[in-house]
Amino acid sequence: MSDNAITFDIEVAGYPWEEVDESTRGYLMQRARDEAEREALPERTALMTGLGKVITIGLWNIEADRGLVLLEGDSEPQREWEKVPHSDIFRGSEKELLERFWEIVGRKRPRLVSYNGRGYDGPVLMVRSAMLGVRPSVNLLPYRYDISAHCDLYDIFTFQGASRDRYSLDYWCRRFDIESPKGSIDGSQVGRAYRDGRIEDIGEYCLRDVRATAELYEKLASTLLPLFKGGPLG
Repeated sequence: MSDNAITFDIEVAGYPWEEVDESTRGYLMQRARDEAEREALPERTALMTGLGKVITIGLWNIEADRGLVLLEGDSEPQREWEKVPHSDIFRGSEKELLERFWEIVGRKRPRLVSYNGRGYDGPVLMVRSAMLGVRPSVNLLPYRYDISAHCDLYDIFTFQGASRDRYSLDYWCRRFDIESPKGSIDGSQVGRAYRDGRIEDIGEYCLRDVRATAELYEKLASTLLPLFKGGPLG
C-alpha cells in the first residue's frame, strides 16, 4: 500500500530589530532570562512567531521522489528547477507562497512529515497565514499521539516526549547513513544569506532538507513508525 506522504520545511527571514516596534522590543527584553539572551535577541527574530516572513517552503513528495520549492520573488509559473535534481520551483510573494502551500496540502491531504514541524514550522505557517489573511486548509498541529496526519520525526525520536534526548536532523541523517542536508549554508546563516540576496541558495538548502527528511522517513516507515498510532503499515 502506498503511503501518500509529503515532507515540508520552511525558512523565515526575521525582521530587522530596529524595525520591531519599541513596545515589542521592551516586552521581549523583559522575557529574556539573562544578559546573554538579551544580547542575542536582535539576531533571533526569525525564531519568534510573528516577527518574520516566510521566504521559502520546501516540499518533497516521497512516493514520486520529487520536490517543489516555493520561493519568494517575482511571480512566475511553476517550472523545473535545475539546482536540485527532480524538483520544480514556484516563485511569488509571501502571500502567494502560503496560498500555494495550503492549496497543495488541502487538495492532496497527504500525511505531512517534518522535523520539528510541530514545534516551529507548523505554528509559523498557520499564524503567518492568519496575519496575511490566508486561511489554512488543514491543522498542522493535530492530536500529537496520532501520526496519520502529521508525522514529526523530531517527536518520533523523542518518543513523543518520553525521551530527554534532543538531536538535530543532521545528527540523525548521519546515524542512518543519509547524505547530510548541510551545504553552502545552514539554518543559522539564512538571515545573512537573505540580506545578501542569496535567495536561491536558501531555496536549495530548504529542498535538500526536505529531501533528507524524506529519506529518513523511508528508513523509519517499516521499523519505528508502525509502532506509533496512525503510522504506516510497514
